[in-house]
Amino acid sequence: MAESSYPIGADWARRAERVIPGGLNSFSRHLGRPYGFARSSGAHVWDFEGNRYVDYHAAFGAIVLGHNDPDVDRAAAEGSQPLDLVGIGITRPEVELAELVCSVIPSADQMICCTSGSEATFHAVRLARSVTGRRLVVKVQGGYHGWHDAVARNVISPPELAYGMDPMSSGILPETLESTLIAEFNDLTSLEELYSRHPEQIAAVIVEPVPHNVGSLIPDPGYLEGLRKATEAQGSLLIFDEVITGFRHALGGWQEISGVMPDLTSFGKAMGNGYPVAGLAGRHEYMQQFNSAGGSVLLAGTFTGHPASCAAAVATINKLRDAKVFERTAELGQRMRDGLTGIVAELGIPAVVRGYGSVWCLYFLDGEIHGYRDLMRNDDDRYREYHRRMTDRGFLMLPMSLKRNHVSFAHTEEDIDATLEASRDVLRELA
Repeated sequence: MAESSYPIGADWARRAERVIPGGLNSFSRHLGRPYGFARSSGAHVWDFEGNRYVDYHAAFGAIVLGHNDPDVDRAAAEGSQPLDLVGIGITRPEVELAELVCSVIPSADQMICCTSGSEATFHAVRLARSVTGRRLVVKVQGGYHGWHDAVARNVISPPELAYGMDPMSSGILPETLESTLIAEFNDLTSLEELYSRHPEQIAAVIVEPVPHNVGSLIPDPGYLEGLRKATEAQGSLLIFDEVITGFRHALGGWQEISGVMPDLTSFGKAMGNGYPVAGLAGRHEYMQQFNSAGGSVLLAGTFTGHPASCAAAVATINKLRDAKVFERTAELGQRMRDGLTGIVAELGIPAVVRGYGSVWCLYFLDGEIHGYRDLMRNDDDRYREYHRRMTDRGFLMLPMSLKRNHVSFAHTEEDIDATLEASRDVLRELA
């Protein structure tokens, strides 16, 4: 679509740039065209000009039931009545949410509530350092755990910086960046080498059990079990960052699927179907170290446990208790993956379709995929162009390399089939 067809959106973009740095409140929201959105419902969003898109971005995966789910919206509205934010004491929704989370996440004895996944992983890292009295943390290349200093390195790194020092931002103290070590996903040897070089210094290993931040890396058999065994042997905590996998693939997250129990679990996104809510859960002995329980680890935040967000999360999780949600979204996700696999084979395009459940990703590369090292073979330009052209045809996907797509409970077989038809046309053009 030509830029001239978006006069209203372009005007709003110019207005935004005058009062918001770069016109965006998060660097990863850049689309170009369409500039922004005015309405959302179910599986669709509408831009300022009224053009409709089938939404596979889903707010980075936060939308699992569909936009403006009436049950969730009703619960959020009722959650602030007759009481909105007081900021001291407790409210019913936050207690109900904690009870619900502890009943569905296998490793959760207690939980704290916060407003974003970044806050949840921040608390997790700080808590792990306090519990162990150690300084270092391990993450894998390509894993994203939020914007805070301790983990803001080595996410989507170019080949020349991968596994070396690749900070996400300036302004971070070098000693903070150096306190986070980099391993490879699905490679236990890389972790063993770090333990050998830093004996009794590693406080925790934090990992997305499925690194959806770089599309969809699936753990090899025995990998997560190996992480659990290694951290226990070395006196470190194992942190599962389930901000994306939690409440999207199973009610109890990936730990329910894998049977591997971490010490701490961060979660967010899909738990509130778009409302700002997240949390950290873990074993009682660790969670009691927060100063709210008499420990020494600071727990604070004016908007944590907000009644509306907590009520929305309770409604979302209760709706997800219906197994048909996960069955339905997994069926649609598989329909998409099977269809794309057939199309790239038909067109002879070097590409690999990956994903799980409601998540799907089309990598433009040949061969097996186990870790980030394999993803460096991806044709990033073609990847971004595929997403860009699909968005131009009315199928919203983030045109950023290695980003996944999501199916929600509101999508239909007709949505999937229309997407596959458009994909065939786009991929034929790219071929």
